Amino acid sequence: MSTSRDLLKTLVAFDTTSRESNLHLIEFVRDYLAAFDVPSELVYNEQRSKANLFATIGPAELPGIVLSGHTDVVPVDGQPWTVAPFELTERDGKLFGRGTADMKGYIACVLALVPSLVSAQLRLPVHIALSYDEEVGCLGVRSLLAELEQRPVKPMLCIIGEPTELKPVLGHKGKLAMRCDVHGEACHSAYAPLGVNAIEYAAELIGELGRIGNRLKAPEHHDARFDPPFSTVQTGVICGGKALNIVPADCRFDFEIRALPSHDPSDVARELKTYAEQHVLPRMRAVSEQSEIRFSELSAYPGLATDAHSEAAELIAAFSGSRAFGTVAFGTEGGLFDAAGIPTVVCGPGSMDQGHKPDEFVSLEQLNGCDEMLRRMLLSIS
Repeated sequence: MSTSRDLLKTLVAFDTTSRESNLHLIEFVRDYLAAFDVPSELVYNEQRSKANLFATIGPAELPGIVLSGHTDVVPVDGQPWTVAPFELTERDGKLFGRGTADMKGYIACVLALVPSLVSAQLRLPVHIALSYDEEVGCLGVRSLLAELEQRPVKPMLCIIGEPTELKPVLGHKGKLAMRCDVHGEACHSAYAPLGVNAIEYAAELIGELGRIGNRLKAPEHHDARFDPPFSTVQTGVICGGKALNIVPADCRFDFEIRALPSHDPSDVARELKTYAEQHVLPRMRAVSEQSEIRFSELSAYPGLATDAHSEAAELIAAFSGSRAFGTVAFGTEGGLFDAAGIPTVVCGPGSMDQGHKPDEFVSLEQLNGCDEMLRRMLLSIS
């Protein structure tokens, strides 16, 4: 009988940085479940270098509860770790290692519960869902959800174990990440008016993004449940130019919208595109007809807004022991599960204050608390 701590030690040792394969971890979980006669379904990516895992314990013909987590972690490159990031280190009641908080601690607790799930007389099934590439845009879980949507019986609840300090979370913002490529006309900087300066026109578009973002800050757009209480827009990457004495022909910038669940982030992208087509591109083409402004989507996922009076909310309140429902600023796969018709909440051990940082950790107290939350879930369906 492996404890959640034992299992976390094993899981942390797998380097599942998003740029790497997660198959070694997935195959470990598959074999672990098989030892308890629990079969697993693997849903691979096109290259078969990564996979989602889905397993069911209990009466599969009934609605049940999904315990869901992502297996990938963010890089450790360039971070000043004081412990080995892919080895579990215990110190002062804390367990250090990449992914301990985000979110292998939760997965370890789920796996530690498996022997009890198998031996119990479950009235409802418990599903284990593990995904890949969450950290780079919630990519992998989409193929798993496409499979689940074809099934006649859908789960009644999904608990995504992102780190919330075991506080039940019913909402988070959605995200749309976009790229804008601006192509102008190069020339010698001594004759700058004869060229089309892509950097300057890109800067004009970025300025318009700022003005759109400022409008979204208006009180009538606020939702006090979130921090900040409005949708945000920001430009995170920009590149362009070859030399100071050359009018740059190309500039590229990436921007994102973190939108309240009630706000469609595509509205911002459409508004900027309209501005580009009506106010910027005509001036560029007046100098060079070859000028272009192109927009492309990098990644997107929907927000989550589970009703506080729903059955899903009642269940997580009973399991977590708290009705102090909250929201989080970071995104999860929750909006995708919800869009697939599976009511979803977010509740897991640890804090995102430690996630993505050097010396990431989860406390033993939080890990033990998650074990207890899952035991309460088990008692409610046995």
